Amino acid sequence: MKRRTFLGRTGVGVAGLAGLAGCVGDGSDGEAGTATDGSTDTATEASTGTATGTPAGPSGTLTVATYSSFTGEDTAGNWLKSAFESEYPGVTVEFATPENGVNQYVQRKQRGAPIDADLFVGLNTGELVRVDEQLDAQLFATVEDRLEGADRVKEDLRIDPQGRAVPYDTGYISLVYDEDEVDEPATFDSLLEPAYEDALITQNAQQSDPGRAFLLWTIHEQGEDEYLDYWQGLVDNGVRIMSDWEPAYNAYTAGEAPMVVSYSTDQVYYHGEDVDVSRHQVGFINDQGYANPEAMARFVDSDRPDLAERFMEFVLTDEAQAEIAVRNVQFPAVEGVDPGGDFGEYALEPPEAVTYTYEELSGNVGEWIEQWARQVAGN
Repeated sequence: MKRRTFLGRTGVGVAGLAGLAGCVGDGSDGEAGTATDGSTDTATEASTGTATGTPAGPSGTLTVATYSSFTGEDTAGNWLKSAFESEYPGVTVEFATPENGVNQYVQRKQRGAPIDADLFVGLNTGELVRVDEQLDAQLFATVEDRLEGADRVKEDLRIDPQGRAVPYDTGYISLVYDEDEVDEPATFDSLLEPAYEDALITQNAQQSDPGRAFLLWTIHEQGEDEYLDYWQGLVDNGVRIMSDWEPAYNAYTAGEAPMVVSYSTDQVYYHGEDVDVSRHQVGFINDQGYANPEAMARFVDSDRPDLAERFMEFVLTDEAQAEIAVRNVQFPAVEGVDPGGDFGEYALEPPEAVTYTYEELSGNVGEWIEQWARQVAGN
């Protein structure tokens, strides 16, 4: 799982616990080998023609920075690597999984050090806001307008008004609960009632993606002036706050509490004759779930900008979107993609999706989390 500081991410879809076609353009608007930002794409420049004079495809190594659970056997990242290398035999995709997530590249940019990756996969809205707040110079390039397939990304998932970070999937934060022990809480205030004393496990919003999303969801519903009082009520009612998604979910499956903050795709992994589905009910508080899109962005300093953008286009194809959804246990970001199978049967979308936009988080998210940490996590 992803273990990071606040700017990093922790947690993915529930499959992470188990180890969890369209035409592709070249992403450039000039001559081959020249990126739109004026730099030279050495991968394309190195391509040569075949004996018949037909131009060869791109070649070289593409470095993709991401979180660790996106890579490895049977993961979305591993499938993308294999499929993209099959499409372009001259290309090798390598993954970098920095422990500090995107914050590593923020720090390198601040020091003027080289950025040793071509794109980052796994940004959410709050992380992008914090990147922009910490840097004067751009870390990521504006690419959305020239990516084939980007216009098909669902409008309500778009996180970046500058068109740098392009969503590739989304999860919905919800509760997972044992219906034999507790009823589904109808509202956030229900969680303050005696019936839910010592019932809820959540994650630290400073370092956990679902924990941070759950905090933002409570602020969205309780208000900026009331959310700290609400969280004090949760603490008084015995909420348990763990470091990240994996230990929280492990504690839940061990029976330490009847509810945990997780994802609405829980039953995609937990279903079948040998599974007690009563232990894996999905609860939508207020008939809502908090949408938490994941996005990809090309580094401004990429040595292979055209190749990076070609990879981004590949990620947005119908085939790739369906595979990512199944393997990352998250919903596709592109309109009209139906993964089918178990995902289509068991993945649950909330009646209403809520989230904060980039503009709403700008200037706020850091202060909200710091206030929460002082009052709640510090106790």
